[in-house]
Amino acid sequence: MSASTPLLATYFVVLGSLAALGLHRLWMAIVALSGRGPRPATMVSGEHPPVLLQLPLYNEALVAERLLRAAAALEYPGRLTIQVLDDSTDETRRVVDRVAAELAATGVDVQVVRRPDRAGYKAGALAYGLAETDHPLVAIFDADFVPEPDFLTRTVPALEADPEVGLVQARWGHLNRGSSLLTRAQAVFLDGHFAVEHQARAAVGHFFNFNGTAGVWRRAAIDAAGGWRAATITEDLDLSYRAQLAGWRFVYLDGVVTPAELPESWAAFRAQQARWVRGSVETARLLVGPVLRARLPFGRRVDALIHLLHNFAYLWMATLATLLPAAVVLRDRLGWRVPGGQLLLSALDLGMLATGTCAMVLFYGVAARRTGAGLLGWLDIPFALCVGAGMSLTNAAEVLAGLRSQGSEFVRTPKRGDGASGARYRAAVRWGRVGLELAYAAYYVAAVVYALQSGLLGALPFLIMYAVGFLAVSVGGLREQWAGRPVALAAAGSRAGSRG
Repeated sequence: MSASTPLLATYFVVLGSLAALGLHRLWMAIVALSGRGPRPATMVSGEHPPVLLQLPLYNEALVAERLLRAAAALEYPGRLTIQVLDDSTDETRRVVDRVAAELAATGVDVQVVRRPDRAGYKAGALAYGLAETDHPLVAIFDADFVPEPDFLTRTVPALEADPEVGLVQARWGHLNRGSSLLTRAQAVFLDGHFAVEHQARAAVGHFFNFNGTAGVWRRAAIDAAGGWRAATITEDLDLSYRAQLAGWRFVYLDGVVTPAELPESWAAFRAQQARWVRGSVETARLLVGPVLRARLPFGRRVDALIHLLHNFAYLWMATLATLLPAAVVLRDRLGWRVPGGQLLLSALDLGMLATGTCAMVLFYGVAARRTGAGLLGWLDIPFALCVGAGMSLTNAAEVLAGLRSQGSEFVRTPKRGDGASGARYRAAVRWGRVGLELAYAAYYVAAVVYALQSGLLGALPFLIMYAVGFLAVSVGGLREQWAGRPVALAAAGSRAGSRG
C-alpha cells in the first residue's frame, strides 16, 4: 500500500461526510420551499394574558436607549411589563435609569432589575427576573434588537390558540445587512438558519430552538423544563431541548421579522461565532443522552442529533482544509494504485466536493428566495461560503474547547448602535489563530498556483474558496487593527449578560 493511501482515504471519508450533511441541508431546503407552517394571527377582542418583556443588558450604552424605546412602543391590548435586567458596570446604568424614568412618566410599566452579582450570566439574569413576577407569558429581546410595534400582537395569538405551545420564535432581520461584505455574509448564514432550517424543522414537527431573543415563552414551559440554567453558554438551546423533550410544542413564524444589528468587525464576528459553537457543543454533551433515551419517532430523533451535533462538522471542515491541497497534488502525481485510479479519484473527489458545495448554494439560495433578498442575496452566497471555510479552523478549536469546558465564561458581542463609533466596546483578537489562518492562506495560494500550472481546473473553485476564506478572516482582522478600528477589548469588560 502506498504511503499516500491513508491520507487519501481519510480525505475521502471526510469529504463523504460533508457531502452527506450537504444532502441533509438540501432536504431542509426542499421542505422549506413548500412554505408549510402557521401564519401569524391577529389579536381578537377580549382579555389577554399579561406579558413580561425581559431585556437582559450588560454594558450596552450604545444600544440600550434604542431597545427600551422600541420595547415601550410595542402594541398589546393586555398588561405588558418591561423588565430591564441590567447587569451593567458602566454608563449603561445611567442611560437605563434616565430612559426608564422618562418612559415611566408616560405611563409605561417599566422595571429596572439589578442583581447583587452576575452569577449565571444571561441565564442567571433571566431566572432572577422571572422570580420577581408571575406573568404567564415571557418575551425576550437582546440589546441589538429593535422589535416592530406589532410583534406581540402577531406572536401571542399562537400561544393563546394552543395551550401545548411553549414557545413562539420569530425570524431575525438585519438592520445593517449592506454595511460590508462581512455583514452581508452573516445575513446569508442567518437567513439560512431561520428561513430554511427553522422553517423546515417546524413544518415537519422536528425539534428546533429558541434563539435567545425575538421569541415569546409560555412560563409553564420554562418551569416544566427545569428553568434557565447556566451549565452552558447557549442557555437558549439547552432550555429549548429540555422543554421539547418535556412535551411542549414550538411554533416558528417566518413572517414575523425582528430587525437586529449584525457585528461589523471581524473580531466581533469571531467572538459571536466562538460563543455559539462552543456553547452548542456544551449543550450537546448535556442533551445527546436524553435525546437518545426519549420516546421520539426515529426521524425526529435523528434530526435532533444532527441539530445538536452540527457544529462538529467544523472538525471535518478543518481536516478537509488541511488535506485538500495535499490530496490534489497526490492525486495528480500518484493516482490510485489500481488501473484507472486517476479517473476514479477525480470522479469521487470532484463529485463529492460538488455535491456538498451545490447543496449549500441551493440551501442559501432558497433562504434568499424566502426572505425576499433577491439577486443580491444570491450574489452574497459565494463570499459567505468562503467565510464559512475560512472560519473552519477557529470554529473547530471551539468545538474541541466545548468538549472539555464546564460553564464557559460568556463573552459579549460588541454593538455599534445608530451611527456610533463603537469605540467603547471592542472584541479581543486571538492572534495565534489569525497567524494560523494566514499560514493556511499561503498554503492555499500555493495550491492554486500549482493547480493552474498543472491544468487541474476542476479543483480550482474549491481551492480558491478556501484561499479567499482564510485571506478574508485573517487579513480582514489585521486591516481593522492597522486602520485603528476598535476591535480589542480588555478582558475585564468582555463578559456578557446578553447573547446578541
